[in-house]
Amino acid sequence: MLTLKRVWPAGACVAVTFLLLSGSYAAPTPPDAADQAMSTIRPEAIRADMRFLSDDLLEGRGTATRGHEIAAKFMAAQFEGLGLQPAGDAGTYFQEVPLRSFKPDEAKSTFTLTRAGKEETLAFRTDFIVGGDPLRPDVSIEAPVIFVGFGVTAPEQRYDDYKQIDAKGKIVALLAGAPKFESSLKAHYSSSEIKQANAVAHGAVGVIVIDDPVFEQMYSFPKRVRDLITPEYRWLDKQGNPNDYFPQIKCAVLLSMEATRNFFAGSPHTAEEIFAAAKDGKALVFDMAITAKVRTVSQSADADSPNVVAKLEGSDSNLKGEYLVYSAHLDHVGIGEPVNSDKIYNGALDNASGSATLLEMARAFRQMNPRPRRSILFVLVTGEEAGLLGSDYFAHYPTVPKSSMVANINVDEVLMLWPMQDVIAFGAEHSSLDAAIKKAAARMNVVESPDPMPDEVVFIRSDQYSFVKQGIPSTMPSPGFKSSDPKIDPAAIFGNWEEIRYHMPQDDMDQPGLDFDAAAKFARFVFLCGYLVAQDTPRPTWNKGDFFGYHYAKAGGK
Repeated sequence: MLTLKRVWPAGACVAVTFLLLSGSYAAPTPPDAADQAMSTIRPEAIRADMRFLSDDLLEGRGTATRGHEIAAKFMAAQFEGLGLQPAGDAGTYFQEVPLRSFKPDEAKSTFTLTRAGKEETLAFRTDFIVGGDPLRPDVSIEAPVIFVGFGVTAPEQRYDDYKQIDAKGKIVALLAGAPKFESSLKAHYSSSEIKQANAVAHGAVGVIVIDDPVFEQMYSFPKRVRDLITPEYRWLDKQGNPNDYFPQIKCAVLLSMEATRNFFAGSPHTAEEIFAAAKDGKALVFDMAITAKVRTVSQSADADSPNVVAKLEGSDSNLKGEYLVYSAHLDHVGIGEPVNSDKIYNGALDNASGSATLLEMARAFRQMNPRPRRSILFVLVTGEEAGLLGSDYFAHYPTVPKSSMVANINVDEVLMLWPMQDVIAFGAEHSSLDAAIKKAAARMNVVESPDPMPDEVVFIRSDQYSFVKQGIPSTMPSPGFKSSDPKIDPAAIFGNWEEIRYHMPQDDMDQPGLDFDAAAKFARFVFLCGYLVAQDTPRPTWNKGDFFGYHYAKAGGK
């Protein structure tokens, strides 16, 4: 990073001398403990830890793989070396997450449609894919299909796609997104868990997710087909039941774009009409006059994969029993389909960057004297790429009392691809965490920007959402898209990165444009946000009447 030297003109020197002699000059505030700690955060350290975590040796850190296990042991060893206390199971740094993996048998899983007495057989991988079943090795369903728009029921928004249609005993076809609600609400109602629960509440027996231009741009059907090489996972509760599993739903189908257009042939509305209505935030709901027959054959196996949990005890006798939780996912997608002869999906930015950031912040917090008033948990979770599994398990079964966790700050995919001028704090606007974000931003001379891409539903796509669902105020800060250099267009850079490197082997340490000074600046910002929360006597609260506070917090959002 370049340091600019200020050249003082003679007149300015005279003025400064006069102020000093007159006694009216106020000396700058000396650096406090946070400033001193932030100054120890080094770009070289973030780069070095990222380099190890995204090395080919770790084989992409897939959930429940040897590579992820190596990464977990590396992080635990680093925490131990720093003197952080183990906060996992049985006095260790590890919390084992029980998992069930499952994959559809492509040769035996079938999907046919019958309309006007004519049967149409669709092709796996070309027209559709099915999600496997974690409990039933072979399940079939044949039922009429209705189209239910977004499949959303949102009473507080006076919105209900099921209002004028009977879904009982039927397979519901639906769009992946949600109406034009506020961005976090839109994200919430886009959740597949929420949509499936709503379908079950209305008596549906299966779900068909149709493709659309927004969904296709976010993560295309060919990429979803490519991902079939790795299994799906669910975590298992204490009774051995898989999480977010709805046995009433006997099929979960995803259509390709071409199959979606054919799917609506002969129906009351074309696919293009449905896409246009969805773009306006509206939904068309109607009977499809189609019967679908789906058979899903699955293969499953059980495994464990560790979260890594370390604790820095707070210095205040009254507050050290409360915890600020920093989280980042340690996993990536592992070994997949080769791209340009490379089959290791290294996950340098996603999310060796976040893991390395947490480690460097832990180093900074550890050398503070005095330590922050509240205790801090550093939680590196498994299975984020498989559906936020490690964080969801930890949020359900935390290694500290759940009521003692006052807030979560999640770090995922640090966009160190341009100099940081602003920050986006996904979800902060719902709680008093936004005040800490604004205070930290002002102190670091950056600004807070709103969510620039609400269609990406980022709020539900990373581990902060697992904590939100347990009523814990949470946020995910990210570098924003502002630039002081007209030659740098962060939004374009990000779009290009998502297109050619996101969930690809090319997200490695050889990719161009990695700016570790920007990474260190972001780490200092996230450090400062957490420090402010850890120091403040009142615990963070949901905003009065906030949807997420009311919906998930035991205190009703108060």
